[in-house]
Amino acid sequence: MSQKKNNINAFFKTLPKNMFSGFVVSLIALPLGLGLAMASDAPPIAGIIAAIVGGIMVSVLGGSHVTIVGPGNGLVGVLLVAITTLGLESAYMAIIFSGVFLMLLGFLRMGALANFFPSSAIQGMLAAIGLIILGKQFHIMIAHKIKRDDTIDYLFEIPFTINDAIHYENKGLIYAALAGVLSLAIMLFYSKIRNKYLQLIPAPMWIVILSIGFSYYFEMGLHEPNPIAPQYMISGIPSIQNIIADIPIPNFSAIGSFSFWGSVLGLTLIASIESLLSIKAVDKLDPEKRRSNVNKDLKALGLATIGSGFLGGLNVVTVIARSSVNVNNGATNRSANFFHALFLVLFIVLFSTQLTRIPLPALMAILVYTGYKLASPKVITKIFSIGKEQLIIFFVTLIVTLKIGLITGIIAGVITTLIIHIVLNKSVGLFLRNVLKPNVLMYRETGNQNTFYVSVKHFCSFLNYYKLKKHLDAVPENQDVIVDFSMCEFVDDTVMENINSYQELFAKRGGHFDVIGLDMHDTDSKHPFASRRLLQVPKIIKNSLTRRQKSIASLAKNYNLSYTSEKQKNVPFLNSFQFFDTKHINHIYNELSHEDKAIKLFDIEFSEGEFIAKEVIRKTMLHIDLNQTIPKFTLDKEGFLEKVSAFAGFKDINIENQDDFSDRFYLLGDNKKEISAFFNSDITHFFESNPYYHVESNGNALLVFGKERLAGLKEIKALFDFGKRLNDVVS
Repeated sequence: MSQKKNNINAFFKTLPKNMFSGFVVSLIALPLGLGLAMASDAPPIAGIIAAIVGGIMVSVLGGSHVTIVGPGNGLVGVLLVAITTLGLESAYMAIIFSGVFLMLLGFLRMGALANFFPSSAIQGMLAAIGLIILGKQFHIMIAHKIKRDDTIDYLFEIPFTINDAIHYENKGLIYAALAGVLSLAIMLFYSKIRNKYLQLIPAPMWIVILSIGFSYYFEMGLHEPNPIAPQYMISGIPSIQNIIADIPIPNFSAIGSFSFWGSVLGLTLIASIESLLSIKAVDKLDPEKRRSNVNKDLKALGLATIGSGFLGGLNVVTVIARSSVNVNNGATNRSANFFHALFLVLFIVLFSTQLTRIPLPALMAILVYTGYKLASPKVITKIFSIGKEQLIIFFVTLIVTLKIGLITGIIAGVITTLIIHIVLNKSVGLFLRNVLKPNVLMYRETGNQNTFYVSVKHFCSFLNYYKLKKHLDAVPENQDVIVDFSMCEFVDDTVMENINSYQELFAKRGGHFDVIGLDMHDTDSKHPFASRRLLQVPKIIKNSLTRRQKSIASLAKNYNLSYTSEKQKNVPFLNSFQFFDTKHINHIYNELSHEDKAIKLFDIEFSEGEFIAKEVIRKTMLHIDLNQTIPKFTLDKEGFLEKVSAFAGFKDINIENQDDFSDRFYLLGDNKKEISAFFNSDITHFFESNPYYHVESNGNALLVFGKERLAGLKEIKALFDFGKRLNDVVS
């Protein structure tokens, strides 16, 4: 079955799940859209228009997978100033122009800015957003509306709000608070229910069903009005006729004023940064770890904002809170965004009466639960396990975001990360020298298998990760990739986390993503995302094995082999090989062998040249200790360099009656007669039927290696298997 058919089948298979998730998000988006519009001094429906237009257009034209778009919290202040100073009609024109600028940013490929945010700073931002959501909505959840200037004040007020709720005397407030508390209990404990029939309906849907059922029970069963206080029920939904009648007429009168363009630039700046941060954050929440096309999303958001402005709506941005709800409810693709918009239309046109039966505290409970998940203690524990320094970045970003704002918070996180990286490496020059250099080289290796090899040098952090990402994104996810960090002095946690996402993604798509060259790096924690620094000291001091080393150790266990990661400097068994005559062996490490050491595979570090021409090389080799004496020789694949060597006097030995072998391989040695006798039909057939390796004999042992680099796990398996079978043939 073709990939296209697979995608179509997957789409229809997940359609019910995405439809439901869109429905749940629309229930959240409805009151939030109304509230954000009113907070901006715009008509309440303006927020709903933004969500509808954005949901439809971005789901069709966007480049993200599980994001939800609509009016954003960060734009409320700028919109309020714009509407107050310019008037509503002129403010709509400012929104339209900001959409044009947002599209322009997409065409200029400014989405790359999303890659310049460190991982711990994004986690701090997410936690801050979670606390903002929790702090503001918790009070509404238990029917206690308050107004504070600061999110921290909202959080500190929670105990007092709980105390007030306990002492409610108003029946309407008591019922409203109970609706919120019971809804939160459903969200918290629903996963504990093991009844398969109850589990068919997700927790948020139960909240909606029970809320509407509760209202009808009082109205039709008890013949009484809904006991919940009216101010805590959804309201403010206009008819479709009123919406059409209120579509604004564009007003160009303020287009020449400074305040107009100030509003346009402010709206564009906030909308772009908020969207980029949210897209980046949602990619982290995506269970499938997919990569969004950020530039495509910026274009779609800009076009949606233009359409929204013409119809009387607010700016369209990617919103993290509703996106988090979307992910938590099992959304898998952009159709959830479309359905969220579609349900908003249906609510307004057909079900506005039914919506008014849902209490606000019940919906706010879903948001409180989402906020808690974003800022749960587990997040802090995870950050701490990656590295103590990451906790500093996390809390700096979190606190500044809470106290000042989103943009200032993420800037503070970036600056803090830079300072910590400089302290860890004890070098400012390392970053200044390499941040703008093309430190990434990628090419396609050919042989029996096609492999994309990516070499990263000097340092790799959130500052220049976009260079590595650009190359990795160009590789089909069903191919093999080897990323080599052996020449990289520093790899930060953001890169390690993203590399892990690539490994998971390639594994799901049928490809293989291997990371090599980190075995000589030290970390401050055992977490696989921890920052890595290249050790310059003679002895390796490490807290844990790398992912590659763990894979080799697991391989050794499965095949009853011995494995040691320790560095060994005393390696006399390599001294008699001609290959090392002009090279200095520093050490070997990651040795994989049989118990008798007859066959052993290892990584080796050696140097050649002197002074400024000195080059350190790391590669993987195989040593076979023979129980017999054989001729000394070297065997390589016939190539251009070998043909040149022939002109220099190095005569290729041709084996009689083995023309194909002689044409394909370059064989050297002093004793032609003995070598010709040794390369019988069995041995020549073996080399003809297997992948090409460099093979050298010192008379008592064989040295085998492939590419001029460390081997990935698949290559280690292939090389070791090659060695075992070669030993059998020779013996």
